[in-house]
Amino acid sequence: MSQRILIVEDERKLAALVQDYLHQSGFETRIVTEGLEALPAFRQFVPDLVLLDLMLPGRDGMDICRDIRSSSQTPIIMVTARVEEIDRLLGLELGADDYVCKPFSPREVVARVKAVLRRGGGKSEHQSAGLQLDEQGYKALLNGKDLGLTAVEFKLLRQLVAHPGRIFSRSQLMDRIYPDERIVSDRTIDSHIKKLRKRIEAVDSESELIHSVYGVGYKFEHRD
Repeated sequence: MSQRILIVEDERKLAALVQDYLHQSGFETRIVTEGLEALPAFRQFVPDLVLLDLMLPGRDGMDICRDIRSSSQTPIIMVTARVEEIDRLLGLELGADDYVCKPFSPREVVARVKAVLRRGGGKSEHQSAGLQLDEQGYKALLNGKDLGLTAVEFKLLRQLVAHPGRIFSRSQLMDRIYPDERIVSDRTIDSHIKKLRKRIEAVDSESELIHSVYGVGYKFEHRD
């Protein structure tokens, strides 16, 4: 599955150029040119990384970064024409993972995107939780023991584990697990989550890894 990059940039030609370079590197992308459209697009697209311009019509990139960070640890690279050190520091303090200053080379942006995603793919939370995923065999091991998941349960767990701390709505999970757009009810996701929790509990009754967020959806989080 291709990694998804949300490009929030009001300069359309620049956004399209960056998009082309990201496509050449195998990424799936979506472009948003208005600040007010950024959060709805983030929730609907569920990107693996956000390229976020600082100066946007409708809403400032700093505010958007702050809102994303209030509920998600999705990597954010700030893109800015402001070169003052205070802006750089503020962007990072708000939770941005990196920044790129305009003007820039599209190749540099792609390199930064790959670097940030690699950092995110290092020692992740699910590894510290004793959970290992075998992508080839569709198997999940908890503390070395096979959870015995179905293919759908594995896809669901993989989606949650790939983004520790990120809250997914039921509709987002359905879109990722059933890409053929079959009609599936919210209750189907709830049922899969219930079965996943039972399988995890059967192996380790102390491991509470999948958490409900009331009125929103589910997230993967290891709490010591």
